[in-house]
Formats: sequence, C-alpha cells, structure tokens
Amino acid sequence: MLTFAELGLPEPLVTTLTRRGMTAPFAIQTAALPDALAGRDVLGRAQTGSGKTLAFGLPLLARLAGRPVRSRRPLGLIVVPTRELAFQVVDALAPLGHSLGVAVTSVVGGAPFGKQVTALSRGAAVVVATPGRLEDHIRQGTASLDDVEIAVLDEADHLCDLGFLPAVRRLLDQVKPGGQRLLFSATLDTAVRSIVDAYLSNPVTHSTMPEGQPVVKTDHHVLVIHPRDKSAVTAEIASRSGRTMLFVRTQHGADRLATQLHRVGVGAGSLHGGKTQAQRNKALAAFKDGTVSVLVATDVAARGIHVDDVDLVVQIDVAADSKDYLHRAGRTARAGNAGTVVTLTSPQDERSVTNMVKRAGVDVRSTRVSPGSPELTDITGSAAVSGEPWIPPAESRSERADRPFRGARSARADRPVRSDRPMGSDRSVRPDRPVRSDRPVRSDRPVRSDRPVRDDRPVRSERPARSTSPTRTHSSRPESAPPVRDDRPRHERRASLQPRAGKPAFRGEVRSEGRRTRSA
Repeated sequence: MLTFAELGLPEPLVTTLTRRGMTAPFAIQTAALPDALAGRDVLGRAQTGSGKTLAFGLPLLARLAGRPVRSRRPLGLIVVPTRELAFQVVDALAPLGHSLGVAVTSVVGGAPFGKQVTALSRGAAVVVATPGRLEDHIRQGTASLDDVEIAVLDEADHLCDLGFLPAVRRLLDQVKPGGQRLLFSATLDTAVRSIVDAYLSNPVTHSTMPEGQPVVKTDHHVLVIHPRDKSAVTAEIASRSGRTMLFVRTQHGADRLATQLHRVGVGAGSLHGGKTQAQRNKALAAFKDGTVSVLVATDVAARGIHVDDVDLVVQIDVAADSKDYLHRAGRTARAGNAGTVVTLTSPQDERSVTNMVKRAGVDVRSTRVSPGSPELTDITGSAAVSGEPWIPPAESRSERADRPFRGARSARADRPVRSDRPMGSDRSVRPDRPVRSDRPVRSDRPVRSDRPVRDDRPVRSERPARSTSPTRTHSSRPESAPPVRDDRPRHERRASLQPRAGKPAFRGEVRSEGRRTRSA
C-alpha cells in the first residue's frame, strides 16, 4: 500500500498527517492525489465518509504553499452547500495548512460578517465558502476571485439540488481563467454533468465504486411497525448505548421528537435549518462530546456532518428518494467502520419503502417488530426507557463567562449566586436587609413656590359622575337620583344603541341624548 510520502506530498504535510494518526491514504485519495498534484482537472466520485475532503484538500494546500497572497484575494476556493460542511472542511484542512504556511478560513452565512472581512483582509490563501455569503462579499468589495488558481466543488450534486447551480456558475465565471478545477461528489447526475462540460478541461475521472452504491460495511433494515407503536419503538431505539442519529422530515418534527425523548429520559439534541448558527454549533458539539447520545436532524445534517462512532442511523420519516436515503445512510460506517441503517414504516407503506431502498442499490431486509420485541433489540440494540425526565447538565461558571456580552448584568461574572432566596419569592421581601432610617420622607421635601398655579383647571368635584346604568351612557339626571333599571330584553337594549343612519360608528360607540360618546 502506498504512503502519503510516496504520493508526492511535501514533508511538512506528511509529518502533520502522521502526527494526526493518518499514515495510509484511502482509496479515493490514492487514485486522485497524483493527478491533482500534477495540476490536472479531476472528477472524483466516492461514497460519503470515504475521505474526499483530503483527496482535494491535500493537493490544494501542496500546490499553494509558498505563494504570495494579496489582501482579500484568495488563491484557492472550495464551494460547499452547507455551513456545517464548510466548518468540517476548515477543521480538517486548517491544521494541515498551518504546517505549510497556508491560511484557511470560512465564509458562510449565519456567521459574523466583520470577522470574515478581517480574515480575508489578512490574506487567507484558501476560502471555504457557501455560494450566497461569498457573493455578498464580492458585491461589497470585501473579496475578489480574480487570483483564484484552484477551484473545488465539494458535494456538487447537493449544490445543484439546493438550487445553487446559477450561483456556482457565476462564481466559476469570476475565477482566474486556465486554473485547475476539482469536482467531488457522491453522485453525478445531469446538473453536475453540465458543470463538468462547461468548466472542466479534459478531466480525469476517479471512482472507487459504481455510482449510487452505498457504504459496503452497512447493514440496512426496514422495520415494519404499527403506527400506534412508532413513538414507543423510537424511544426504545434511542435508549440504546452508543451514538444514534434520527432523521425526520420537518424542523418542527425534530424539535418535537427531541422533547418527547427528554420526557422519557433520553438525552437528545435537535439540528435543523431553522436554528441559529450558534444553536446548531452547540447541538453538534454536545453530540460530539457525548453530552447527548442522540441527535435528531433534518436532511440539513445528511451532508457534511462528520461525527465519529455513529453506528446507527434511524430514518423516522422515510427519505424522499434513493439519493437522500444514501446521504442519510452515509452518516454511519465512515472511514471504513461498520454501521446499521434502519427505516421505520407502516405495513401499508412497506412495499413502496422497500422498493425505494432497493433502487439505492442496497440489499435490505424487512422485519416486523413491536415495542420490546427481541428482533428490535437484535437489530438496533434497543433498551427499555428509564421514564425519568432527562435534565440538561447545568452550565458551568466558565461557560457562562464565555458567553457574549448581553448587558451590564451578564458582564458581572464574579457576582455570587444567592442561594438563600427561595425560588419565586418577592425580591422586595428581604428580612436580612436593615431598614435605612436616614432616608428623607417624600413629604419633607420643600414645595416649589415659583411654579404658577393653573386656575383654569376644573375642580374634580365639579365633574359629572360616571353613569352606573346598564346601558353605560352618561345620564342627565341629578346625582342624587337613583339609577333606573332597564328591564327591556337584551336585543331591544342593543338595538337602541345603534348609530343613526348615514353615520358610521366606531367600536364601543353609544348614542345618548343625540351625542356620540365612547362607552366606559
């Protein structure tokens, strides 16, 4: 088996890879690195989790090492479909680029615009960007693609599925003519072929397996359950030991399922496009460090989310098509590890779901299960739920100090926590606080004699008293006269309050003595 050094990578890069535990390249890296290092256009196709990031990232860094970089004019561009994938690419390439003196930064939506401008101004050689935010920088003059020599499209098919094809074309039209183009994707459909024909010059195609074939070390199962047992089966699967990803169709469904799992004692986080970037980062970090063992996600997490040791993927809601099924399944069995993919369906939809999975090119087994059945435990490792609500761990003081400034009270990190005050008590009731006797009484304040007195203001006692009659109108009777009870039916009383013809009334308007007044 070849090594990274034998493939022609620079020595500092090989040393950093060895220090990070990567000594032997994967199949797609072995196939694509020689041609990419030689400067040829490369079209790579491999399943998710096969090492495509380093397949285009290593030659990109090696070829840009030692090149001078001007402010806001990067030399390398990597276009990705999602923010999570951009952060993953930066995390993988930034340490490697540091060994060669090549700065790598991200330009994505949902992140502070000013920080990205600062990174670009300092001369970032490689920019990992989503199309929308990169075009924003170009329009405002904070970034230019005129010096880009190497352009990479990662997950090109997903870029087209999300509607980014026009933006990708606009970006590729602005890069330096005659440069190198690298395109990597799990599948190559018609939209991707149009990009290949328009922007790649005599590309070399490298594919580690036939298109559409999934990860070989993955077991695929379709679990047929009664609709009324779906919640119970999901809770038992989520109670297993180990990292588990649950895929649903909608954002509301992700939050709702996470809340339901909390109630039965399962620590779960939710990840979808409706959350802010800070919330998405927090949920993903909690899943990576083991704070929660279950991540409920929409298809936004089916691309670009790399978490080690995810050995089970459960599709609570069936994927829209075979392509989405493969990308969901790609969250497990990454980097040569084994994994299991389970799809839940009802008896009525069993045939259609099984056919969809087979169109993805996998061998699937269909099994009828119920809550607590041995077959469910054998396939997924399910366990009984605890029944005790799951409570998120308390935030430490250091974590509170790291939060962004939100005002004067949040800035006082050294403020002691009052434990002697009962929850929900009145803040003004403080028996331990002494009463200040030196505070002057308001009545002791001197009266301002220089302020003029208004004589035209009517005396309060002279104002007419408000009527107490059921019709809520002003009365002209003397104040001493007792109120008269109106014994007419309700519909007759309401009819007497209608405005005169030809004059519109506002809400709450009543008629009394020929004047229009507002009811009390």
